[in-house]
Amino acid sequence: MIGQLLKSVLFSAGVALIWSGCKKDEDPVDKPKPIINEEEVITTMKLIFTDSADASNIKMATFRDPDGDGGATYDIFDDIVLEANKTWYTNIILLNETASPVDTISNEVEEEKNDHRFCYTPTGTSASVTILDFDDNGYALGLQSKWITGAAGNGAMQIELRHQPGIKDGSCSPGATDIDVNFPVVIQ
Repeated sequence: MIGQLLKSVLFSAGVALIWSGCKKDEDPVDKPKPIINEEEVITTMKLIFTDSADASNIKMATFRDPDGDGGATYDIFDDIVLEANKTWYTNIILLNETASPVDTISNEVEEEKNDHRFCYTPTGTSASVTILDFDDNGYALGLQSKWITGAAGNGAMQIELRHQPGIKDGSCSPGATDIDVNFPVVIQ
């Protein structure tokens, strides 16, 4: 009888041991939290054009919407006015003027260059654009570009910053728009 009791106790202990080895862990492993790359508030886009033949010949154009996208409308919307038949080296500066101090968003775009791309679309203008800066994968960024102007005339240049985290493929298709401005262009 003691032998039977000992077998029964050992069997029960073995089942309990197996059962406890199969039960769910009391301390669940922390699940990774999704990375949220918040879109920045961009109130201002400034374009600075420097004549390749005369560095003292500098032109600027600014778009500013003081409260960012939505709400009030823009209070500055310059035409891009450039001389014909020239090459212009161009830089874009993006600002968040709702922040104090003012936040230079173009620095953040440069830091996150693998997730951003500027797209330039001319309409009815002789200006053509070549992007000069690239991300770590060789895809265009577009904070720096070269504009070549042809004959005098009017048109427009759409400049759009695309936010493409994890999906940048060199095109303007994927992602969301951070800012999109269609500047009037005057070539004279």
